[in-house]
Amino acid sequence: MKPLWGAALLLLLCAAACAQENSCICQKNKRVTNCQLVNGACRCDSVGSSASVDCSTLTSKCLLMKAEMKGSKSGRREKPKDAFEDTDGLYDPECENTGNFKAKQCNGTTCWCVNTAGVRRTDKHGADLKCSQLVRTVWIIIEMKHAERNTPLHSDALERSFKELITRRYMLDGRYISSVLYEEPYITIDLKQNSSERSSSNVDIADVAYYFEKDVKGDSIFHDNVLNVTIDNERLHFEKTVVYYVDEIAPEFSMKSLTPGLIAVIVVVIIAIVAGIVVLVLTRRRKGKYVKAEVKEMNEMHRGLNA
Repeated sequence: MKPLWGAALLLLLCAAACAQENSCICQKNKRVTNCQLVNGACRCDSVGSSASVDCSTLTSKCLLMKAEMKGSKSGRREKPKDAFEDTDGLYDPECENTGNFKAKQCNGTTCWCVNTAGVRRTDKHGADLKCSQLVRTVWIIIEMKHAERNTPLHSDALERSFKELITRRYMLDGRYISSVLYEEPYITIDLKQNSSERSSSNVDIADVAYYFEKDVKGDSIFHDNVLNVTIDNERLHFEKTVVYYVDEIAPEFSMKSLTPGLIAVIVVVIIAIVAGIVVLVLTRRRKGKYVKAEVKEMNEMHRGLNA
């Protein structure tokens, strides 16, 4: 029996050694498990789904959101008319086998339509909602506000640094970086990518924006690679980051989707306008009365002098 136990133990040790040799670390996504070398490439299972992840490129935003839900407890430039923010935040999305978002997303009996960035672009409805297509996000605007500085940044150096950062760290082809603008203290990065321009080998601007936003907010998706933005040998710190989305087709929001806070602001503005009109009318009426009184008094004085 002892030789058999020895042989079994030897086999277990060999298997463990082989597994160790075939294991790998997904440098571009820490929200994975069961990482193995397959034909020299590191592939892992995305947390929260059975989808296989290619660690040589960025993971889709949809799979990243599912993984995050699994581990969770719960002087500015004018924006384009149809640009909108992600006001819903994190939710547990439904993903296609390719990792893309499904056009229709639901939370119980409440459903809504999303774009390719997974951001809600319609009001919330019942389960019978129809989303005929997954509308592509063609333009993403990333707006950041840097911490207070003694001197403004150099625009040229800032543009070069961010373009190099996005192409190197997030693997985005430079032609999709439309512009990097600086209006102290705001930095605005425009990413534009039409469906006809993007090939299967190109990363999606929605995935790039998600990775970038997480990096800037100190919640990097990369395994062990904290973002360090340095301009002119000085590290840059950010106070606020907002992402806006522009789709091929304009979003379909109604007044019902306005938040109570925004409605309150609108009501206050309307009341202020009405109050201003009332004051103006009353002022003009009083002025008219004063003019009539002055004319009457002058006529009486004139008659008194002629008497």
